[in-house]
Amino acid sequence: MKNKATTSERTASLLRETSESQVEISLNLDGSGVSEINTTVPFFDHMLTAFAKHSLIDLKVKASGDTEIDIHHTVEDTGIALGTAILEALGDKSGISRYGDALVPLDEALAQAVIDISGRPYLVHAGEPEGFEYHLIGGHFTGSMVRHFFEALVLNARFTVHLRVLEGRDAHHIAEAEFKAFARALRQAKAIDPQVKGIPSTKGAL
Repeated sequence: MKNKATTSERTASLLRETSESQVEISLNLDGSGVSEINTTVPFFDHMLTAFAKHSLIDLKVKASGDTEIDIHHTVEDTGIALGTAILEALGDKSGISRYGDALVPLDEALAQAVIDISGRPYLVHAGEPEGFEYHLIGGHFTGSMVRHFFEALVLNARFTVHLRVLEGRDAHHIAEAEFKAFARALRQAKAIDPQVKGIPSTKGAL
């Protein structure tokens, strides 16, 4: 396994290669939400496109992997790479708002995400209806991959995240509401706040 990362301002590019997948990512935290996504998993592409649009992160992702076995490795490794790239792009986190909170509906589904760019990785994930994890969305993507993706991203970006499904029946709507809520909360948390001087922590580091 190897990761290669380069960083400039609040941008980052990363190549992650393992025997199971290859993931190339470039992003700009101060973008406008434009994206080019190709993971070979169509529903996952849809979710990452929504993530970019609503977080206002310019994002390019090209991923391939052993999807003839399962999509698990491609989704997980994309989460790892994306979290790593976000962490790199944040730099020392000087001037950021740090916290973000979003409540996002999609028809009957409602999801909430609360993010602290804390440097302490922790995910609390709750509320998906019973059986959601077994549901096949779009012919390839199982519901269990939503949590697995966010675990990989959160641990590698070193965020504290509470992600909850408050309502929902349709699996597609539930998953998309979760991705959009996370994106909107991250949009707030990563934003530069002109009133914040230095690093927003009493410890002086995040």
